[in-house]
Amino acid sequence: MTRSKLKGPYIDRDILKLNITSPKTVIDTDHRKSVIHPKLIGLRIGVHNGYTYKSIKIIDNMVGHKLGEFAPTRMLYLYKRKKQISKRVKRK
Repeated sequence: MTRSKLKGPYIDRDILKLNITSPKTVIDTDHRKSVIHPKLIGLRIGVHNGYTYKSIKIIDNMVGHKLGEFAPTRMLYLYKRKKQISKRVKRK
């Protein structure tokens, strides 16, 4: 279900109120559903993926997307292949 157009996009108030002067500081947040605002361009935001905070640098192409899109929550799991044991026949 989408958010009503009358309400506008959801942006966390704490992120917008921050006055960060240094672009190297990382702002940690759990609000994955927050929409990226043009005011946030150039900042580093740590988005929680359920395990750790993944640091993301906001660029202009990200405006309008949600923070959770750039911090995947699921890891790719690959099964290990078994080594094939070659049967060598000893010749006498």
